[in-house]
Amino acid sequence: MSNTSILAEKASPYWWEAAPPGPVPAQPLAKSVDVAIVGAGYAGLAAGLTLARAGRSVAAFDAMHPGEGASSRNGGITSGSIRPSHAAIARTFDEATANAVEAEGKTAREFLYEFLSTENIDCDFQKTGLFKGALGYDQYDKMARDAEGLAKRLGIESYAVPYKEQQQYIGTDFYRGGVVRKDIGGLHPAKFHAGLLKVALAAGVSVHGHTPVTAIRRDGAGFRLQTPAGTIEARQVLVCSNGYTDGAAPYLRRRLVPVRSRIIVTEELPPEVMDRLMPQRMMMGEGRQLGHYYRPTPDGRRILLGGRESGHGTDATAPIRRLRRGLTELFPELEGVRLSHSWFGRVAMNRDMLPRIFEKDGILYASGFCGSGVVWAPWVGTRAAHRLLGSGDQARSAFFSRPPAAVPLYRGNPWFMPAFIKGYALQDRIAWWRSKR
Repeated sequence: MSNTSILAEKASPYWWEAAPPGPVPAQPLAKSVDVAIVGAGYAGLAAGLTLARAGRSVAAFDAMHPGEGASSRNGGITSGSIRPSHAAIARTFDEATANAVEAEGKTAREFLYEFLSTENIDCDFQKTGLFKGALGYDQYDKMARDAEGLAKRLGIESYAVPYKEQQQYIGTDFYRGGVVRKDIGGLHPAKFHAGLLKVALAAGVSVHGHTPVTAIRRDGAGFRLQTPAGTIEARQVLVCSNGYTDGAAPYLRRRLVPVRSRIIVTEELPPEVMDRLMPQRMMMGEGRQLGHYYRPTPDGRRILLGGRESGHGTDATAPIRRLRRGLTELFPELEGVRLSHSWFGRVAMNRDMLPRIFEKDGILYASGFCGSGVVWAPWVGTRAAHRLLGSGDQARSAFFSRPPAAVPLYRGNPWFMPAFIKGYALQDRIAWWRSKR
């Protein structure tokens, strides 16, 4: 296969074709505000909107164009996934926290869907459901039990799909059945951010693009933030920088590891091919440590597929080739299909793999969405805003907790990621070898 058939035509996000991030209307930097927010992605803007509507003066700062990071680069799947199992969360925290985290996922998705409707944000949202494939029959049995338990505990429409019925949901023989969740859907992430930005600006949030916060210092009862545009005083500070956290928030940076997530998108495929491969146009996932997430584009004409990468290799084409192999492993008939786009963005992981709202030295942090920020970022940002407002019930969240533990010997350069990626890949190979197929 030639490089021309391996590499993508464009190295920019597919989503930017319809909604490219760009400059916001220039606004003078205020001398002081009630709340300064670091980061103008989903979390920062959702928080700013809540605060502004409560009568607070708010300035949000972004080092790039607002939304140029993960908010316009992600896969657009409203999964709200939590990586650790219920049992693992109970061991790390307690049973009550594990139950609360699971229940809050349902609430956060419902909040997002209601928000899109109430604010009239047109971002191609469709609640299509999600199919998750099982590697072997043993994994299928566990996933089926989990789906049944989820339906009983939370009333979510969730059910098993045996191998003999799999082709009704996905045109592949790679899996040995799977499960479906009907409360998950897909949207256009860049359009979502653009709509959220418009609403936040209309509410009075002052948004400053290409204005990184370079330092945050205590100043009496408040704070002083340094930016290239000048200094601003704030009574309260909220940091929502997630995978793009830098030296301005050193305490957070030692606790969040930025991980590259790369996505490829195919050229337009014939309708009969899409009908065969993705007959119900669902969102897709699978039960591997380094599993792929994939979906049809909102127009139903292309397939988008993503996965993690270490970001430390010398061969820039290797991550694209790995995703292409994953695509053809699932759908052999797509061997040789052209790729229109390939890009990456940063997701933020922490040691216990849970989103978090926490306070340190008077600064509130809302971050660590662990690859599921479409649901968690607006929700956690809004909860954090209510925390600053002292809103009582609306400020409560299972994610308001102690800070995540610091990563030893880490100060911003994830030098250890290649080893972690290789370790996860080894776990996947062992799981594949042991799976009953």
